Amino acid sequence: MVHRGGDIDSENIYIEGDNLDALKLLRETYLGKVKMIYIDPPYNTGNDFIYEDDFSQRADEYADNSGQTDEDGNRMVQNSESNGRFHTDWLNMIYPRLCVAKDFLSDDGLIFVSIDEHEAHNLRKICDEIFGVENFLSQIVWEKRYTRSNNAKRFTTLTEPIICYAKKSSYINNIKEKRNEKANSIYSNPDNDPRGPWTSVSYVNPATKSQRPNLVYKIRNPLTGMYIEHPTNAWKYEQETYKKHVKENRLYWGKNGENSYPRLKKFLSEMKGGMVPVDLWRQEDTGTTDQASKELELLLGRKIFDFPKPKELIIRIISLIINKENNKDSIILDFFSGSATTAHAIMQLNADGGGNRKYILIQLPELTDKRSEAYKSGYQTISDIGEERIRRAGKKIKEETGADIDYGFRCFKVDSTNMKEVYYRPVDVGQMTLDQFTDNIKEDRTPEDLLFQVMLDLGVLLSSKIEEQEIAGKRVFSVADGYLLACFDAEVTEDVVTQIAKQHPFYAVFRDNSMADDSVAANFEQIFATYSPETVRKVL
Repeated sequence: MVHRGGDIDSENIYIEGDNLDALKLLRETYLGKVKMIYIDPPYNTGNDFIYEDDFSQRADEYADNSGQTDEDGNRMVQNSESNGRFHTDWLNMIYPRLCVAKDFLSDDGLIFVSIDEHEAHNLRKICDEIFGVENFLSQIVWEKRYTRSNNAKRFTTLTEPIICYAKKSSYINNIKEKRNEKANSIYSNPDNDPRGPWTSVSYVNPATKSQRPNLVYKIRNPLTGMYIEHPTNAWKYEQETYKKHVKENRLYWGKNGENSYPRLKKFLSEMKGGMVPVDLWRQEDTGTTDQASKELELLLGRKIFDFPKPKELIIRIISLIINKENNKDSIILDFFSGSATTAHAIMQLNADGGGNRKYILIQLPELTDKRSEAYKSGYQTISDIGEERIRRAGKKIKEETGADIDYGFRCFKVDSTNMKEVYYRPVDVGQMTLDQFTDNIKEDRTPEDLLFQVMLDLGVLLSSKIEEQEIAGKRVFSVADGYLLACFDAEVTEDVVTQIAKQHPFYAVFRDNSMADDSVAANFEQIFATYSPETVRKVL
């Protein structure tokens, strides 16, 4: 993986490349550290394209890149509807990615997958296998549009499934979502209760008296003085609890005591834990694909991406699980990033409600069609669209809210190793070629490339804080407040090594050929043994 630039101070990560390769590279470092995964994978439409939109990389091009062609250039797989492996091919694509992604989730983490009806049932089966049937939480129905299409041949599809699984459902006691104005509108205060607005629920139990005899007793209407008892059903609460409700003035009998049975007051001020989510998400609460397209068009100036998900949908998903103060620093992963709606949603949520949620986005740099509006606007890949969307969305949110949050991102590209073959496969290097390997590192790799490779190798988060120091004229990277110190400059002296050792890092990393002379190389271990023997030393 190589560093492509971006904001080095940002804790957000954007990666260009095949998401399976990227996930494998990140797995050990981010094992169990991700609170939520949301993906919107390509739907199995029967088109010979990786993605549904018109400017995607063609499937034959991707097949060449990913080894799905034989030595004569013939495609090994044709995913047309007449293909007997039509569903299998799509599932073979998504299955290994979900297997690797599971390892990223924390024990109380959740994964949400947007899908259409063609593969929803098959996706459920492989998710049952990967995550376990017992960890299935819901198949949410999202109202993605609200007008019928007269171009549809059969039925207009107004909804879309979103499948949700937990890493370990036993770690999730309950799931709540934030209250909204619609939910709060049912609360009022007709009797001017000093505790504020309230709503009421029935005091009558669905169970009969014979079923719950311990909940059968007479209760008094304080406004009429009459004692009443339900003719057929029990009450919901035991008598001692009823007495407590009376003492706390929680029973409502109507304005003039005209109700036959009391109702129990539930106060808005007590509803701080949120409310239980439902599995039907209306468009007025979560937006539509049309609204998302218009927002993206306004943001980028032209219509260059089809069928993006609305940021309101992603905000609602994230808010479902990030509903506690200690979860506001969570990491969110999206490895089918598309137009980067997830990044937009996280920035908006951080700005509006506080917090420092971080994202990891992965997107294949699919080429845009030269005839498309995207290409004409200067976007050669979908990755270009996603990155620009993040920049513009961040600028807009900052102008509107003034919030002091992380608007940047560090950008990486999945690439071949930074090291020459001799580093990993010395047995394959012939005697006559050894002069080519006076340096283990490829010539076109930057110090930042080496730093991020080392971070991945050592299990240090790519989002960790990075600072630069100057020691005796040499550039030294300090990662995670000195946890890792790395110097890749040439002509490193004993003074540089000594000053690094005196800072007592957990890891210290240098280049193999960076020592100023043989004396420095010979004394390297002795310097650390003297000043910081516990430091783990690594030489590239």
